[in-house]
Amino acid sequence: MMTDPIADMLTRIRNAVLAGRRSVEIPASKLKKALAEILQKEGFVEQIELTDAKPAMLMLTLTYRGKQPAIHHIARESKPGHRQYRPADELTSVLNGYGISIISTSQGLMTNKEARKRGIGGEVICSVY
Repeated sequence: MMTDPIADMLTRIRNAVLAGRRSVEIPASKLKKALAEILQKEGFVEQIELTDAKPAMLMLTLTYRGKQPAIHHIARESKPGHRQYRPADELTSVLNGYGISIISTSQGLMTNKEARKRGIGGEVICSVY
C-alpha cells in the first residue's frame, strides 16, 4: 500500500525527466489532476490526458525546450510525517521567482504567487523549477 501518493507522482515525473521521456503515466486522483493542471498552467507540462482504463491513469506530456526539460527540480516539501504549513506572508519565492511552490489552501490548490496575492496560507505540497 502506498503511504504518499503525491510523492509517488513527483518521483515518477522526476524519473521520466531524468530518463529523457516525453510522457509519464500516473494513477489518477482529483488531487493529482489538480496538481498536474497547475504544472500545465505554469508551462512544466504540455498536455494532460485522463484514460478510461480501470484504474484511471493520468498521462502527462512533459514540456521540453529543445532537448532540455522544463522541469529541472521537483521536490516534495510537506511529508506525511512532517507537514509544512505557512501563512501567506511566509510563502517565499522559489529560485527568485523562476520556480513555483504548490500550496494546498482552503480554496484549493494554487501557486505560492497566487496564494500570496490572495493573502491565503496553507500546506506547501511541493516546489518546482
